[in-house]
Amino acid sequence: MPEQSKIFIEKSSEKTADRNHRKTINFNIGKYNAVVPQGKSQFAELSQARERAKNTKWRAIEQLDYYLELFESNITKRGAKVIWAETAQQANEEILRICKEKNCHTLVKSKSMVTEELHLNDFLAKNGIESVETDLGEYIQQLDNEPPYHIVTPAMHKSKEDIAKLFAKKLGTDPSLTPEQLTLVARDILREKYVKAEVGITGGNFIIADAGAIAVTENEGNGRLSCAWPKTHIAVVGIEKVIPSISDLALFWPLLATFGTGQRITSYNTIIAGPRQEGETDGPAEMYVLLLDNGRTNILANEKTRESLYCIRCGACLNACPVYKNIGGHTYSTTYSGPIGAVITPHLRDLEEWKHLSHASSLCGNCTEVCAVKINLHELLLENRYEAVNEGYAPFAEKIAWKIWRIAMLRRSFMNIANGNMKSKLINSIGKAWTEHRSKLEFPQKSFNQQWKEKKSKG
Repeated sequence: MPEQSKIFIEKSSEKTADRNHRKTINFNIGKYNAVVPQGKSQFAELSQARERAKNTKWRAIEQLDYYLELFESNITKRGAKVIWAETAQQANEEILRICKEKNCHTLVKSKSMVTEELHLNDFLAKNGIESVETDLGEYIQQLDNEPPYHIVTPAMHKSKEDIAKLFAKKLGTDPSLTPEQLTLVARDILREKYVKAEVGITGGNFIIADAGAIAVTENEGNGRLSCAWPKTHIAVVGIEKVIPSISDLALFWPLLATFGTGQRITSYNTIIAGPRQEGETDGPAEMYVLLLDNGRTNILANEKTRESLYCIRCGACLNACPVYKNIGGHTYSTTYSGPIGAVITPHLRDLEEWKHLSHASSLCGNCTEVCAVKINLHELLLENRYEAVNEGYAPFAEKIAWKIWRIAMLRRSFMNIANGNMKSKLINSIGKAWTEHRSKLEFPQKSFNQQWKEKKSKG
């Protein structure tokens, strides 16, 4: 069994037994579920809007090379520098090179899952650069030395009491502070970091090809401060984030807001089209855009899984997934958790080591049902399983079990050999995988086939 699979089983067993954890995460997801219908009400034809968004992303991904080159051409005309990074290591080295050129000692960073993918904070710390998270949820997680728990809400698994205790421990504050007071404490600390920082880093929700710009969506304003206050701004964006036109934002911004947080539109929506221009008073003196591959072209090359690149990282599939709601984000041990993480991680990293994530699903299809851009997530999970078997990664015991099952399914007489008692004993005593975490199964004495024959003979 791969090492990551063992870790996953251990963590999931621990989390499913943690009632406090389940209570907190389901409380927070419950609040999300309560507001999402309000956001959806802004769409006259929600299904049509989602279909249109999917088609737009299809067009962008099918012509990815063209749109990325168009973006580069347009944004460089206004003085930005575009860097292409094939791997996480290359991306980190490029960021470090820029920081050294700017004599950077403190760096402020707004919320960005792609920089979590790079483990950028740890990398910069090893090179003597302080990297400070400025999103409140990310800042909380950084204080606790934990990665984000959720794509949209990084500290979803923490209650307000947990956060108050954390601030008291790390910052020496009163443990009885309210959420509002804790927010003010964080703001005072972070404002000082903005003043000191030589470099600011943001992610990017969308790459706008025809405008040569990056679109950033957030609710706290830290993204604007991170890109405008320091003299140097670095935007780190996955290559799949491209959309063809600035007019597409009229659809994608409301969709992302509704499916991400239940809002009609998020509080701060910013279009960044280069460094400060002549005659402008605000903005960085220099801007770099780092376009990251890091395994995305592996997905692009696969015609069946390519669809997963349409994802706009709204996090709706995590909130809908019964598995995620029980085991939580950290159990996945990877940057992207939940259904979308289970789909893309085996291709971004290593199929053999991470194939178990595609089995951590009930295949109920709820993730597909709630996806903002109608990605067929449950079908892609099955595709990952199929590819893993085709690559020869299925365990020997599993291969034998399916061969026996196939033989039995093709011969009704073989299935009728075992009566109800024998089947119950086989499952409950010998094949203990089912009953390890569930109640025992009791099969009926007569199979449906036997009962049907009896009924027909009497008729």
